[in-house]
Amino acid sequence: MSTWTAPTQASTRKKVTIHTLMEKKARGEKITFITAYDFPTAAIEDKVGIDIILVGDSLGMCVYGFDSTLPVTMDMMVNHSRAVRKGAPNCFVIGDMPYMSYQVSVEQAVANAGRLMQEAGVDGVKLEGGIEMVDRISAITKAGIPVMGHLGLTPQSVAMLGGFKAQGRDVSAAIKLIEDAKALEEAGCVSVLLEAIPAEVAQIITERARIPILSIGAGPYCDGQVLVVHDLLGFFGGHVAKFVKQYANMNEYIEKALLEYKADVENVAFPGPEHCYKISEEELAKLRKALEEN
Repeated sequence: MSTWTAPTQASTRKKVTIHTLMEKKARGEKITFITAYDFPTAAIEDKVGIDIILVGDSLGMCVYGFDSTLPVTMDMMVNHSRAVRKGAPNCFVIGDMPYMSYQVSVEQAVANAGRLMQEAGVDGVKLEGGIEMVDRISAITKAGIPVMGHLGLTPQSVAMLGGFKAQGRDVSAAIKLIEDAKALEEAGCVSVLLEAIPAEVAQIITERARIPILSIGAGPYCDGQVLVVHDLLGFFGGHVAKFVKQYANMNEYIEKALLEYKADVENVAFPGPEHCYKISEEELAKLRKALEEN
């Protein structure tokens, strides 16, 4: 079985902190943000200098093949977050709070956020919702845990939203998003993720906020951008959202490699002599003699 080690270049990076992200916003520098769910992917993202990694509950679809994020559990999030933290020691790692890990009560929210910090070593947690989540955010923050808010298209509430649809496209909905963003900042959020809302609405929120505002399908005016790594790399067979730019087609590369491997095995072209371990002629002769004597 082969072994894999994290690229040594990652160790030369300076650790990204909340202060780093706030300075980037102040200087007008864009924040880079992407998901990861495993050690090797996280290590590559750390190597190339990504600022924030989100261990998203999107792993429900990308890793486990679920139809939504709803079946994702705290144990899943802790295990995947721990692997990502190990692979990306210098990125700011955010662990997603899965469905029903914070909605039931403030106490449960704090306890589960604490699990991600204590057991996985993340730098902060993310949870969905606006003004209705202020008490959870405030309590988690008071426990010393940084919180990223999430507004707009919130997948855990997709049934209430009527499907995976863009949000904030009329005046009342836009005002609600702007008010929610302000409430989240006042409750102690260190950043807010906006998903699938008009760019102009996101621009207003970003200009009014003192904390970094991040975009997934919320246009170019936010302080940074995030994409799901499987979407970015073309390593997922599901629906690709309008806001996704694919930078590679990994499905095509992987399929080609697997077909070549299959053909090599069937045609006895693999393994070749260069892939085999050797025994000396002398030892081989001794082995054959020992077998004959037995």
